Amino acid sequence: MLSKKIKTVSLITFGILSIPFIGMQFTSEINWTLLDFVVMGGLLFFTGFGIITILQKKRGTLNMIYVGLMILIFLLIWAELAVGIFGSPFAGS
Repeated sequence: MLSKKIKTVSLITFGILSIPFIGMQFTSEINWTLLDFVVMGGLLFFTGFGIITILQKKRGTLNMIYVGLMILIFLLIWAELAVGIFGSPFAGS
């Protein structure tokens, strides 16, 4: 069961990461480095794995709140890494 979850999340992560990779082939406006792909891949993988793990347990309001919090945390980290909305040392700008 665990290997099926890992395979599913890995395929979805690969699919999402293929979008900027393909875009880089057609335009110079997308400029990701290997580190960008590794960081975003890890962020996507662990967020997806956490969501699948939560959803496989008994469904309820509390679990949906956890999923919402995971998505919110993912979006905040993504925004911070992309444009630095909080001004941390990890900011992309």
